[in-house]
Amino acid sequence: MISVLIVEDDPVAAEAHRSYVERVAGFSVAGVVHSGADALRFCERNRVDVVLLDFYLPDTHGLTVCRALRAGGSEVDVIAVTSARDLAVIRSAVSVGVVQYLLKPFTFASLRDKLVRYAAFREQAGGAGEVAGQADVDGMLATLRTPDHRSLPKGMSAETLQAVTEVLASAAGGLSAAAAADLAGVSRVTARRYLEYLAENGLARRKPHYGQVGRPEVRFYPR
Repeated sequence: MISVLIVEDDPVAAEAHRSYVERVAGFSVAGVVHSGADALRFCERNRVDVVLLDFYLPDTHGLTVCRALRAGGSEVDVIAVTSARDLAVIRSAVSVGVVQYLLKPFTFASLRDKLVRYAAFREQAGGAGEVAGQADVDGMLATLRTPDHRSLPKGMSAETLQAVTEVLASAAGGLSAAAAADLAGVSRVTARRYLEYLAENGLARRKPHYGQVGRPEVRFYPR
């Protein structure tokens, strides 16, 4: 099992990340902490293979945590899970050895993809000996870095899918197609199509909502 430490100051988000990780085969949650100092202490005292690291922590920046891990001789891998979109931050993340960079908000499928690719990279790179040549090196790095471009149905765009996904992710109480349309700035028909696509692919769940007399309204909830 690949042991994961979750570092996230928001308790609700931390619990969501925990549940996501526990749903991915081959991964287990070693612990959940809410500050950079606690993350460093935990890694000193426990076996951790990879850290899911928020960058905006109450006591320090995630990049400072990465540098402290390296300065202390830790070889733990880091997957950034952050809202930081600054190019300077992204460049610094690469320089301190962050292996994956996942922007908030994200879906379970996005995190699962990062973890599965990380696991495949560990399996290929974890053995002893040498690679046969450049193709093997390129293949290992491609496993870690290359995104999974799943083709969308005809007439659907990645931009609109992202917009609908983001408004749904922020709606713990669920959204109707009409509400999602207003928040995402698209038509109700379009919102319904994308919500149904998310539900069919396991990224959302449908639930009837019984309110006024008549047919129940279908609401969609984030996974």
